[in-house]
Amino acid sequence: MSDLLQIETRGDIGHIVITSPPVNALGIAVREGLDKGLRTLLDDNAVKAIVIRCGGRTFFAGADIGEFGKPVQQPDLHAVLARIENSNKPVIAAMHGTALGGGFELALHCHYRLAADTAAMGLPEVHLGLLPGAGGTQRLPRIVGAEMALEMMTGGRPVGAPQALELGLVDRLAPADTLVEAAQTFAEEILAKNAPLPDLRQRTDRIEADRKEPDLFSAYRKAKARRFKGFPAPENITRAVEAAVSLPYEQGIEREAELFVELLESPESAAQRHVFFAERATAKVPGIGRDTTPQPLSSTGVLGAGTMGRGIALALSAAGYPVTLVDSNSQALERTLGIIRKTCEGAAAKGRMTAEQAEAQIARITPASDLSEFAGCDLVIEAVFEDMDLKQSIFEKLDGVAKPGALLASNTSFLDLDRIAAVTKRPEDVIGLHFFSPANIMPLLEIVRGEKTSDTALVTALGLAKRLRKTPVVSGVCDGFIANRAMAPRMAEADRLILEGVAPADVDRVCLDYGFPMGPFQMIDLVGLDVIGRNANEKTVRSELVRQGRLGQKQNGGYYDYPADAPPAPSPAAQAVINEIAAETGLAPVDLDDDGLLMRLLCPVVNEGARILEEGIALRASDIDVALIKGYNWPVYRGGPMFWADQTGLDRIVATLDAMAATRGEAFKPAELLVRLAREGGLLAEQ
Repeated sequence: MSDLLQIETRGDIGHIVITSPPVNALGIAVREGLDKGLRTLLDDNAVKAIVIRCGGRTFFAGADIGEFGKPVQQPDLHAVLARIENSNKPVIAAMHGTALGGGFELALHCHYRLAADTAAMGLPEVHLGLLPGAGGTQRLPRIVGAEMALEMMTGGRPVGAPQALELGLVDRLAPADTLVEAAQTFAEEILAKNAPLPDLRQRTDRIEADRKEPDLFSAYRKAKARRFKGFPAPENITRAVEAAVSLPYEQGIEREAELFVELLESPESAAQRHVFFAERATAKVPGIGRDTTPQPLSSTGVLGAGTMGRGIALALSAAGYPVTLVDSNSQALERTLGIIRKTCEGAAAKGRMTAEQAEAQIARITPASDLSEFAGCDLVIEAVFEDMDLKQSIFEKLDGVAKPGALLASNTSFLDLDRIAAVTKRPEDVIGLHFFSPANIMPLLEIVRGEKTSDTALVTALGLAKRLRKTPVVSGVCDGFIANRAMAPRMAEADRLILEGVAPADVDRVCLDYGFPMGPFQMIDLVGLDVIGRNANEKTVRSELVRQGRLGQKQNGGYYDYPADAPPAPSPAAQAVINEIAAETGLAPVDLDDDGLLMRLLCPVVNEGARILEEGIALRASDIDVALIKGYNWPVYRGGPMFWADQTGLDRIVATLDAMAATRGEAFKPAELLVRLAREGGLLAEQ
């Protein structure tokens, strides 16, 4: 047999063992191996039952996504599954690790299912903008009922083995280290019973109960409408489960196939699949060999007990790191420790951790008032006010306090990391770790590589991001790095549009319709106008609103008013300020439809992204997409700005920018990369 396929015969039980690292994806080679193993054992009269299991760290973890959109090679998954379900011999799936997507659908086609007690299983295709297309939408409701099936498939979260047993998804659990022996025993017991083989296609008890609830699906849609907005996959999953309840099995399978193809060909699924691969690419840094090993991080330090420092300390302590939190302001330190306790206890109250885990996380944070307390730390992260002189002063002191080899990181969001590193005698150990607020929640971590940052420091930071469960994006040094720099033009355009006669509420509405969770002016009102407007060197709408004491939601309203007994509403006071500033600037009013507004807002973002790529600040275009999705909540079903530009058409992006440049100058001239790709028919997201 091949290395991929091994067939073991134990008495009258045949074992098919597939080993295809890293995750036993159901690509063509694996399908060929499965098909060969099944045919061999089905033709062997001495074999009375078949166990399917996997080598390596996991059961089949899903389809080979790289095959999507390409000609189907035989045997396809449906052919392999048909051979399993039509077997006249019992077929048992023995699952360990994770059984996901097509892998779990394979298990659902087996007559019996055994799982390691540490295993997890589920149908997460929704995260790719797809539905389970190998019978999952028809089989799962027959086991757990329509409502639970909908929750599992539209949510996409795997369930652990104990819950799977309770739900009836598996027939038996076994310790992971005895799974093979347990599968053998289970198969022998099945043969001894000599009972008819279970056929899930014929099971109707759960869906018969669902048929008695005519409002089940309409109620589900209504309850999830906000969560599913913009994503077609949950709706198609719901339609498929409706088919499982209302149609015979074979007709339900046909409906599932139709709905799957509809999603596969949708722009939303293409975007989500782009993001899936893009996220996995962010940690791959060209030029760094596998022999570069990270330095160990056993203790960490955070300087600054403000909002960012608190969030970073929470993130580190949640990942199990001891944290020394230093701030010379004892009152700020005490206040932050109180908020940390409240945050952890609140998470425990909501069931996200146990009370003991909350106390342990709190205990891992040690307050201190002097930089000398960082002497034993392997990593120190500075999170103080964005002032170059202050940061250089701090890093000079850290250089003298921190032990040799310790990683010195700045949380700066836009300052020149090389200037910060230059004041130390160890610039190779200086790196940027730009967390996004709130740092303990937001998933993006921009890792800024300075001119002299060592490969070891970079690899260590990438390992830190993984342990923190954050998505790393490596950036070069520039003003604003990737995410902030790329998104700044959208805010600048929004500010200009309201001076050209477009209402702030219309700008926000266009962004909401596109898929952002909030518009730019809603976001500023939430964050606080004083965060940006108070230090403005020129008279702007924001600076004037701040001067009038309008700071947003926290004080007197901002661009919107916030009455206690009514929803937020556009503010007449803000509009009066806008009108005043507009009159002073003399900008001509514009007449744009929603599409025109969107192009004005987003094309400059694409252009800035192309420049970031041209300058080598980002390693790849898809990193820019990930940074804006994870850092600015760019809607994932749009794929990020670079992918959206390809779908919109680069020629149209270039034409829009040319028109803006014609009236507003060189700042809007399309990047050479955009012009070249538009001319050649290339794709920006693939750069």
